[in-house]
Amino acid sequence: MGTGLVPVGQYQAHRRVWRRLVQTARLCCGIPDYDNYVRHMLEKHPDRPVMDYPTFFRERQEARYGGKSGFRCC
Repeated sequence: MGTGLVPVGQYQAHRRVWRRLVQTARLCCGIPDYDNYVRHMLEKHPDRPVMDYPTFFRERQEARYGGKSGFRCC
């Protein structure tokens, strides 16, 4: 029998699949992907400041649910 170790390539493939599944689940639940936001800002807008996670989350919730006026029914 083997030692129970997973080859590095297989481990990395499983890790990528797992991260994609987690990202999909979060987006389905309405939780935005902060890591992708940070990556995008650093690559495409290096001159602009990056929001911290609480600010980012609040901004995404306001954008999704209509700001501070409360939840919309439609």
